[in-house]
Amino acid sequence: MTEATYVDANVLICAFRGNVAASNAALAVLGGSNRSFVISEYLRLETLPKPSFHGNLGEVRFLNAFFEAAVRCVDSAPEITRHAVELAARYDLAPMDALHVSAALSGQASVLITVEKPSKPLFRVQELKVLSIYQG
Repeated sequence: MTEATYVDANVLICAFRGNVAASNAALAVLGGSNRSFVISEYLRLETLPKPSFHGNLGEVRFLNAFFEAAVRCVDSAPEITRHAVELAARYDLAPMDALHVSAALSGQASVLITVEKPSKPLFRVQELKVLSIYQG
């Protein structure tokens, strides 16, 4: 059985642009056969515009391939935003982190994987498991 997984934008960015060790850690997560990925329109918004603008077609293809392989896509919605506001207030989350957590929960992910340091507010979230591949 696969674990429904939501990855933070920094995992995708790190997979393509990180140093060798960080990139390998991110690619290991993304290539894990024990995971099915949940994505959101917020994740697309945070990752696609910059490489598209700068003409980094390899990175755009990489991201689009990941998005197309996802088992579930959570569309942006007022309910997700309202829940994100509640989560941000409860756990002192940054706005995009709150949107990602809310989208992950809406998409029934059981784990969120990030490159954030484990000391960040994101790790206060109780509603799903948060794991870090931080290489500090």
